[in-house]
Amino acid sequence: MMRLGELDFTPIADALDLVAEPVRRDVRRGGAQGLWVSAIDPGLADTAEFCAQYGIAPEHSANCVVVEAKRAERVWYAACLVLATTRADVNGVVRKWLDARKISFAPTETAVSLTGMEYGGITPLGLPDDWPILIDEQVLAQPHVVIGSGVRASKILAEPDRLTSLPRAEVLSIVKTG
Repeated sequence: MMRLGELDFTPIADALDLVAEPVRRDVRRGGAQGLWVSAIDPGLADTAEFCAQYGIAPEHSANCVVVEAKRAERVWYAACLVLATTRADVNGVVRKWLDARKISFAPTETAVSLTGMEYGGITPLGLPDDWPILIDEQVLAQPHVVIGSGVRASKILAEPDRLTSLPRAEVLSIVKTG
């Protein structure tokens, strides 16, 4: 058991029923070490409300956003994980790193359909293996970060090293400055 703020987190292997199916598959494949989960009120899954209600500092919470990249006729997807106190530089760093001509946040319906996760709960765990996962280096400065679980009714507490071990995970500075 781990406690952060007002939440008690259980080792994820003991509570796989709290996470989305793609996350369960990831845990079975990549291991449960460094991952804990806690049920939350699904109405409080959005970061600001979640942090305020459960006493979690925003710098201990990380958001995962899905981006849609385009070049000529090719369309592909990637995920960006940044601390809740920051914003990904999607049109600068992320676009250049993905070598895309155009980039935007993926439409909600598309992100939900392609990930098999609920909007507001999308997490880097369980994403399609061919998606790059760009993790901002500031995430690694935290001993643990709270991330989505694939559903709005729970959150995962993760050691950053577990996240950097995901297929196609890349650590770089992707935060918008200025």
